[in-house]
Amino acid sequence: MKIIYFSKNYTPHDHRFLSSLSKTGHEIFYLKLESNHRQIEDRPVPENVQQLLWAGGRGEFRWRDVPRLALNLKRLTQEIKPALIHAGPIQTCAFLAALSGFRPVLTMSWGYDLVQEADRNWWMRWVTRYTLKRSAFFTSDANISHDKAVAFGMNPEKTVIFPWGIDLKHFRPNPANRQISKSTNRQITLFCNRTWEAIYGVDVLAKAFVKVAAMKPNVNLILLGGGSQGGKIRQTLMKGGLLERVHFGGQIGQKDLPRWYHMADLYISPSHVDGSSVSLMEALASGLPCLVSDIPGNREWIEDGVNGWLFRDGDADDLAEKILYAIKNRRSFKKIGAAARKTAEQKADWRKNFGKLLQAYEKVISR
Repeated sequence: MKIIYFSKNYTPHDHRFLSSLSKTGHEIFYLKLESNHRQIEDRPVPENVQQLLWAGGRGEFRWRDVPRLALNLKRLTQEIKPALIHAGPIQTCAFLAALSGFRPVLTMSWGYDLVQEADRNWWMRWVTRYTLKRSAFFTSDANISHDKAVAFGMNPEKTVIFPWGIDLKHFRPNPANRQISKSTNRQITLFCNRTWEAIYGVDVLAKAFVKVAAMKPNVNLILLGGGSQGGKIRQTLMKGGLLERVHFGGQIGQKDLPRWYHMADLYISPSHVDGSSVSLMEALASGLPCLVSDIPGNREWIEDGVNGWLFRDGDADDLAEKILYAIKNRRSFKKIGAAARKTAEQKADWRKNFGKLLQAYEKVISR
């Protein structure tokens, strides 16, 4: 059957979906809403996927363009005659799919669209309700976004939850089996690859690292990525005299990402908003102990003291204390890292999780 996969941009997540869809035997068409100017995905669109040229995909999404985009999408669906449109985030791609009049639409939440955007104002609440009311099916990667969708009127019987998952062969423990020495002088490396935007809390980590570094001269930090808070984060570290103890790795493609996890002893995610975080799943699969913010999405993955630790969201002092606690108990890293890998194997295997999406497709078509 013909399927249109419609997303906001071309990210590693989209590549994962498109790659798997291209191997199903279905005819897959890819539609993107914006140009790829923020997210880094160095792999091309899979060969068996037809990327559609349309009125969107050339710049940032603007609300004033909604009528033109919806009309153009309607024309595309009339030409292609797909069996369904798989679209998300909710307030952009799925909304446009609903406005086009095409049915059926399978709406996929990207987490932030429900956890953060849906309650932003009356307009976003209306758009969210409008879209979900016209969705034949809904899928999300975490309970928190699923429950929000139901609260906005989505029929719970027409939903499915599955973590997007990762390639467990690509992300795996360090082959060198790096172990923490009993020596208190051994260098400890903290690692974070969250985007430098307000919702991901990297500024909180910068403040916490200043406190930790003042007490532990053998602790350093790796920060990957970038974002609008770059100046603020660097200024915090500079005032603490710590720029030389922080390695800024920039944007890293998926191919090289595993070796960066292997350089680290402790993964940190200070995000304020998350569903099932893919970077957290990558860290777990890499056998890293994980220290993450105590938010609903993270609690679905981290059991405090078993495969990692939790700290109070947004609290730099508590984060610093938890980092120091982890370092003090660094001889448990091997055991906790093994538990982290086990969690990934049980819950984050993309090959297993993808099957739930195909089952959702079948339910949509059969109805």
